[in-house]
Amino acid sequence: MTWTFRDADEADLPAIVAIYNATVPGRDVTADLEPVSVESRRAWFDAHDADRRPLWVVAEADDPERRIVGWLSFSDFYGRPAYDASVEVSIYLSDVVRRQGLGRTLLERAIARAPLYGVRTLLGFIFGHNGPSLRLFESLGFARWGTLPRVASLDGIERDLVIVGLRTDGDPSERGAASAVTAPSGT
Repeated sequence: MTWTFRDADEADLPAIVAIYNATVPGRDVTADLEPVSVESRRAWFDAHDADRRPLWVVAEADDPERRIVGWLSFSDFYGRPAYDASVEVSIYLSDVVRRQGLGRTLLERAIARAPLYGVRTLLGFIFGHNGPSLRLFESLGFARWGTLPRVASLDGIERDLVIVGLRTDGDPSERGAASAVTAPSGT
């Protein structure tokens, strides 16, 4: 399968939200318990900047309508200037393209292009029970930098949040090297 990538524009927001909302019922990917509205995601969308914090959308190359089937965003990690070189990476895919290599392609693209945006650290925040996402990030060199045990409650079940990280600069031996203490898991 071949995909086309581009920076998102405002007309893409409904498709971005639809892909996101499709993950809510599964309780594996997002901590939202109910679907979100396009309007509620507008400020998040506006915080992305093609020169600093990209939001990419993906379509199948052979789809004449170029329907969006996935997206990746770089979001501020923490709203203080000292953290400007660190971003949270989020990937969301439509059901029809999962397990076809698109997540890997997007994450590889994010790793390769991070320095162009002044990003030295990529972070992922992944539920501990989301094995496919954890395996994907770890297969590309991300290491587990921390675990927040039982911080989310999904339908009455407490879930861990795993923080994975990857340095995109410096000595290649530092890539993915754990630099934080991992709290013991409670689940």
